[in-house]
Amino acid sequence: MNTCKKVLLLLLAAALILCCFTGCKKEAKTLTMGTNAAFPPYEYYEGDKIVGIDAEIAAEIAKKLGRTLVIEDMEFGSIITAVQGGKIDMGMAGMTVNETRLQSVNFSTTYATGIQVVIVKEDSDIETIDDLMGKKIDVQESTTGDIYASATPEDGGFGEENVERYNKGTEAVLALTQGKVDAVIIDNEPAKAFVKANEGLMILETEYAVEDYAIAIRKENTELLQQVDKALKELIADGTVKAIVDKYIHD
Repeated sequence: MNTCKKVLLLLLAAALILCCFTGCKKEAKTLTMGTNAAFPPYEYYEGDKIVGIDAEIAAEIAKKLGRTLVIEDMEFGSIITAVQGGKIDMGMAGMTVNETRLQSVNFSTTYATGIQVVIVKEDSDIETIDDLMGKKIDVQESTTGDIYASATPEDGGFGEENVERYNKGTEAVLALTQGKVDAVIIDNEPAKAFVKANEGLMILETEYAVEDYAIAIRKENTELLQQVDKALKELIADGTVKAIVDKYIHD
């Protein structure tokens, strides 16, 4: 072996040893967002592409981080688990910050406010939230609508035995149109889209709950949380987030 090859091998070995001790970092090129793309206007399909408020905000965050956004569609109930396991970088699906989720993941700054409402048939005898007691209620599984409605009456819910769970809001609304249940509890914005698309449905005037939406990130990934939070705050400050929300939500 000639001298040049020996020197090259020694340098390579030294670099590998240094990498082991210092922890060489490879810059991530993508930012993977997990979502449930059946929640208009936050995330939904337009052809083969997932679009919506969350998709556009995530794309702006990825741009600030110098990454390419990759969106993975999955069941809503799987998003937190996927974040915890590192299968996705963040969960963004009109996701509410609550104490149960905070035990599993960290959340970014709030970027939108969600309102849980009740959808019923126009000829329904349900006129207020109190009228839901003893009725059959549909929810999207693992959402806050599910959590709130499934609680005992003493805790402000209607009892788990009165709640039917579906993987998608569209499935819950379909069951209502078919007369299988009496009401659907879901976020106000998709509720408006579902009522518009299904004749004979209406939204009760009384709000069921008001909540904050934020981005879920793995507890161990504090660096990403700081980066996403910084980018999101900048996008809120310069009006980008408001412009995106206003594009999809308007009177």
